[in-house]
Amino acid sequence: MAKLRTRYVCQECGSTQPKWMGRCPDCGEWNTLVETLVEATSSGAVVQRSAQAVIGRSVPQPLTEIAADNYRRTMLPMDEFNRVLGGGLVPGSLILIGGDPGIGKSTLLLQISAALAAEGHVLYISGEESAQQVKLRADRLQISSDRLFILSETNMTAIMDHLRQTPPQFLVVDSIQTVFLEELQSAPGSVSQVRECAGRFQGLAKGQNIPVFLIGHVTKTGTIAGPRVLEHLVDTVLYLEGERFHAYRLLRSVKNRFGATNEIGIFEMGDVGLSEVPNPSEIFLAERLPNASGSAIAVTLEGTRPLLVEIQALASTTSFGNPRRTANGIDMNRLLLLIAVLTKRVGVRLADQDVFVNVIGGLQINEPASDLAVAAALASSFKSRPVAADLAIVGEVGLSGELRAVSHIETRLKEAAKLGFKRCLLPASVQLKQSQFLSLELLKVRSLGEALDIALV
Repeated sequence: MAKLRTRYVCQECGSTQPKWMGRCPDCGEWNTLVETLVEATSSGAVVQRSAQAVIGRSVPQPLTEIAADNYRRTMLPMDEFNRVLGGGLVPGSLILIGGDPGIGKSTLLLQISAALAAEGHVLYISGEESAQQVKLRADRLQISSDRLFILSETNMTAIMDHLRQTPPQFLVVDSIQTVFLEELQSAPGSVSQVRECAGRFQGLAKGQNIPVFLIGHVTKTGTIAGPRVLEHLVDTVLYLEGERFHAYRLLRSVKNRFGATNEIGIFEMGDVGLSEVPNPSEIFLAERLPNASGSAIAVTLEGTRPLLVEIQALASTTSFGNPRRTANGIDMNRLLLLIAVLTKRVGVRLADQDVFVNVIGGLQINEPASDLAVAAALASSFKSRPVAADLAIVGEVGLSGELRAVSHIETRLKEAAKLGFKRCLLPASVQLKQSQFLSLELLKVRSLGEALDIALV
């Protein structure tokens, strides 16, 4: 009978060592030895053990004979969560949710668990809190269900025993960094522990078609803690984002094997947990001052969802030798590029100006379609001339000051018309039918200078 042992395997050359060393003696690389479970066979050979348990005997099947009828998605009563998952919860999927401490990951998963309890038996494994602490949170969230079971356990062997005795229909693990295997000598949360335990949960999900949610810690840089293989192992990676002093939370999909990536769901944190925000564009524009200089409305796209957000800019004469540039919600390099284009191509001299740009609501905009709105807000603040209140802006700015077309323009324009905007400033190269947007006057321009002449009142 094969016996399990732990060995330290180099991730560069594959050599096996009996103990950890800072430098691999075979290839000479540093910090590449990772603790791994291996099997010692009867012949004495050592075979590395896969993290995922072998599920039966695999047999090649013709693609046309593979049935996918049992993969009907489970629809949750939270449409925002369904949107991020790609249209519901897929059986056998492994979902990793990360976010900063205190952002609301456990709250969201407890609410999701309560919703799934209406469909079947849910097991919530809490490795960081006792069952009584989870109960206190459930009372605050007004959650009560006889089919939601709480297990406070971190030992992977004990967890698997519980799962074999009473297999759940849905499983939540809070968090993967607290679960450990006794066979491994390293501490919980280490590379080997996280990889091995996640592999066991993956085998459970795929072997028994049980959807599994894993909560993951994040590092100081905001990425999932642990080995990168953890993100490759799961089917979906979600990040819960937002400012701790703001009520709004964004659930963003960065990987999804069953739907679109970069899809977002927007929630509001309240006394009874996270609630959906059905019309986020209206919320983000609620406190806007229409005639204030330095404010412009950008029509952005997050995944497949169009959003209208307010971009505020402030240009003020600097009191120091080197002016400051501060970007909150947009990429700093993109801001520097737009400042250079405004200075060189349009004559808006910002070399002696402190520049601050902020996206209202704590949103992070990464697409270049917001370039024109950022440039308009900067020019508006510098010249103390407001942007027209009924004007929505969309377009990418090139280095020559030209405006370039963006994708999904029809979807963006429909959202702007729905929110009551009368005009939209967009690149002249955009091709669409005017009759589709009779309530929206389309102002097509070719250059940044022409756009600012129209936008500024």
